[in-house]
Amino acid sequence: MIGACLFGQPALALDRLDFQVQGTDADLTKTVEGASLMRSLQAQDQTDARDLLAAARADYARILAALYAKGHYSAVIRIQVDGREAADIPTLGAPSAISRILVTVDPGTAFRLGTARVDPLAQGTELPEAFRSGNRADSGLIGDAVDVSIRAWRDVGYAKAAVATETVVADHDTAVLDVDVGLAPGPRLRFGRLAIEGEARMRERRIEKIAGLPEGEVFSETELRRSEERLRRTGIFSSVTLVEDEAITAPDLLGITATVVEQKPRRYSFGAEIASLDGISLTGSWLHRNLLGGGERLKIEGGVTNIGSGESGVDYAVGVTLDRPATLTPDTTAGLVFAFAHLDEIDYSADAVEFGLAFSHIFSEQLTARAGITYSYQDGDDPGGNFRFRNLSLPLGLTWDRRNDPRNATGGTYLDATVKPFVGFGTTGSGVRATVDGRVYRSLGEQGRFVIAIRGQAGAIVGPDLLETPRDQLFFSGGGGTVRGQPYRSLGIPVTRMVGSEFLIGGQYFLGGSIELRAKVTERIGVVGFVDAGSIGLDGFLDDISDPHAGAGLGLRYDTGFGPIRLDVAAPVSGTTGDGVQIYIGLGQAF
Repeated sequence: MIGACLFGQPALALDRLDFQVQGTDADLTKTVEGASLMRSLQAQDQTDARDLLAAARADYARILAALYAKGHYSAVIRIQVDGREAADIPTLGAPSAISRILVTVDPGTAFRLGTARVDPLAQGTELPEAFRSGNRADSGLIGDAVDVSIRAWRDVGYAKAAVATETVVADHDTAVLDVDVGLAPGPRLRFGRLAIEGEARMRERRIEKIAGLPEGEVFSETELRRSEERLRRTGIFSSVTLVEDEAITAPDLLGITATVVEQKPRRYSFGAEIASLDGISLTGSWLHRNLLGGGERLKIEGGVTNIGSGESGVDYAVGVTLDRPATLTPDTTAGLVFAFAHLDEIDYSADAVEFGLAFSHIFSEQLTARAGITYSYQDGDDPGGNFRFRNLSLPLGLTWDRRNDPRNATGGTYLDATVKPFVGFGTTGSGVRATVDGRVYRSLGEQGRFVIAIRGQAGAIVGPDLLETPRDQLFFSGGGGTVRGQPYRSLGIPVTRMVGSEFLIGGQYFLGGSIELRAKVTERIGVVGFVDAGSIGLDGFLDDISDPHAGAGLGLRYDTGFGPIRLDVAAPVSGTTGDGVQIYIGLGQAF
């Protein structure tokens, strides 16, 4: 019994795993190690001898494939396990313990492309720039050239385009790789009937409507993937695949089968953010993804903010939205919106109600437009007396998002612009409110290691007098959303200069800017240095009513996988609106 227990114990005794790659190419050494399954096991402290031997056997092919991807087609790979070649060790004769593994690689000369041909090509096909004679013959590059060529044929209706002939010849004496690939486009086809599989609560007719597959029109790979993405972005399905049929329906129709897997219909979420002066903000929501079986999304969300704030009272709000995808067009979502909020701000207190109809249209993965009609009612008071605002507005918006990761961007740009004409009733003025928010992200050196992020914000209200403008539409600066280090909503318009009553009110013009330098310390931990600035105006962006202010500080980030946890510590660096240190804690980057 004791002997059996000892036999079952894994042998954990790997002292060294060394890689020796001939030459001075550090990137190639990194490529070899990155492809090694043995290195992965060692990093996870999984050093059982049997697992290591199996990984060593697999690593011959894995390392060879990685070298092919770098254009090395004459590599010699040796993997010695305590002095014995891993490939020569019988499976049943695996050692009970392994002390040292040595991997030696002679990559040989990197091959260059001689002949580089894919033919015939669809009109307008753009092959990869590097796929030409004289360039390094990376295997991935060759595969990309073939994939691009077939995709181009599929995009113009030739859904059955495939490789007909493939001649790849490596001349080891000259280190030249000749590639000659012949394509067979096949017949030009049109979209046939869309069949649905896997639906449970979702109505089949609505799936067809949301997918928006153009039945009867010329087949297009782009349109096929666009339909797939329309179904995916509803949030109803955990899995969506659209696959064309093998057989062609006479005369030229190609049926498509959509296989879907529905998610659980309900979802809950909760969020929290803490700032030393602004207090605690709590938010939560409940979502039904498929209320009536047609993809309708009912969302109820609420929030309580400024809990424990030293500057203002507690705000609370609740909102209800009912969205319906594929309304008017497959890419248009219509929604009914209702919201109530109680605002207890520094300069005023009010109850606000808003309801309306909203539309959003997705032009592409990067470009989205919004439009709607909204009625707003606000009743409250400030040190100047009671007020009541009523208006009907037509909010219009455009978002152009080219970030590589919206949750934690390391490259790309973002632009959001809104224009809201409004007509006031009673004591409410009429005019236009416009805002713009632009952001740029750039990696310095290695992708994501050092990132510079820049943000610019601007807003303006044109038409009504200051006191005729709804209080929640006016602009303030200070706090986590604008200028960290300055107290929340601390910069506005001093109304004392106008009516003799000492209180602060928001302005009709706003300018703000932020710059962050983000650095990764480890895969999970990052540090940030930042500077924010903002100004508020009454008659223009840079008038003399209020002086601009700025703040600066340092931050810490911990990547959770679904967004970084943020800790920022900031203090004022200019202006007269605050002093002392402010602390901000939240989920996600500041912008």
